[in-house]
Amino acid sequence: MKAEELAVMGNRIRRDVIEMIYRSGDGHPAPSLSAADIIACLYFEIMNVDPAEPAWEDRDRFILSKGHACPALYAALCLKGYFPRDWYPTLRKAGSKLQGHPDMKKTPGVDMTSGSLGNGLAAAAGMAIAAKLAKKAYRTYVLTGDGELGEGINWEAAQTAAKYGLDNLTLIVDNNGMQSGGSVETVGGVVNLPAKFAAFGFKTVETDGHDCGSIVSALRTEHGGRPLCVIAHTVKGKGVSFMEHNNAWHKGVPSREQYIKAVDELEKIING
Repeated sequence: MKAEELAVMGNRIRRDVIEMIYRSGDGHPAPSLSAADIIACLYFEIMNVDPAEPAWEDRDRFILSKGHACPALYAALCLKGYFPRDWYPTLRKAGSKLQGHPDMKKTPGVDMTSGSLGNGLAAAAGMAIAAKLAKKAYRTYVLTGDGELGEGINWEAAQTAAKYGLDNLTLIVDNNGMQSGGSVETVGGVVNLPAKFAAFGFKTVETDGHDCGSIVSALRTEHGGRPLCVIAHTVKGKGVSFMEHNNAWHKGVPSREQYIKAVDELEKIING
């Protein structure tokens, strides 16, 4: 897809996130909205996947480490053709195929169960090592939040990825500067992420996490012999005026009036 088409897809994901959370009555809207453009670029331009064969052995893998943002992943999977839209109102319901965090045993297209923050990069490193051992060409992508990088397991995984030269591994950081308890800098003090990952042996680049052309270019950066880290600078709540930069929407359900306003704003963006 062209960058303009990917931007439209990112906003379609946002619209479906709002729809899903409003209809189900539960969910995390703002962290889903910040990740929408990144996920759109992965699923509609970068990754080699097949909705008709979700368990295809040679598919690229994706792990949403910030699992509470799963409405954005579910929307992308639905738009890609993995399952129908009538699953949306079941989000976070008991027995649903769309759990409150991704569940690889329930949802077609989900490659790794996630929820406890910090585990995604470690799981991705394991998948990338497995591909090397099996001499497979598939790539593994993992999306973390900047807040969860305060978990020490991330840095153990980063060290492992560099040690084994996992050039088939790409980490994307949704760097929106916020986590559930406030700003990342105030809560955890994670700063200068590019220098940190470079020091751990990653090829590190920064990008505007809402510019699809820049995201695609960053994801295609040459990084032979090293894992790649893309620091994507994003806005929490992106695309919905009253949710942008508003941490009160980390988790919550819009009222009917808020739902109508959010969908109207996104539809105007989608339709130009």
